[in-house]
Amino acid sequence: MDELTRAHLLATIELAHSARAHGNHPFGALLTDPAGKVLLTAENSVLSDRDVTAHAETNLVREASRTLAPAQLTGAVLYSSTEPCAMCAGAIYWSGIRRVVYALSATELNAIAGVDPDEPVLDLPCRQVFAAGGNTVEASGPHLYEEAAAPHTGYWG
Repeated sequence: MDELTRAHLLATIELAHSARAHGNHPFGALLTDPAGKVLLTAENSVLSDRDVTAHAETNLVREASRTLAPAQLTGAVLYSSTEPCAMCAGAIYWSGIRRVVYALSATELNAIAGVDPDEPVLDLPCRQVFAAGGNTVEASGPHLYEEAAAPHTGYWG
């Protein structure tokens, strides 16, 4: 992993800490152009917006789709503090973004969060969602376990 990728992942983890401080689930995401310049950032806002679809990645994709041209999306890289869920992976796919880099895997998150029978989990890796489509979406991760686990520590208990 190069230093720019590491810096972007650390920034998503800071966004996850910020989301938690704002009373939301601890997830963050950002979008860069091909050269690595940050274009947009987003936090999870599920609780504050009272919207179950307001994951960091879907919030980011919504804003990106409204403000960037399709060619910009195709060349962009989405960085996320945690592996995108199936819903977010679908949104990323449909947006035209073709590269995703994440810090914490869904499996690692589930191990940290534990199993809660009242909280359903859709266990479908983003790579599997991306592979089901006709366009290629490259996924890289997990990376930076210790740093990425930190915003979740003590949250899900």
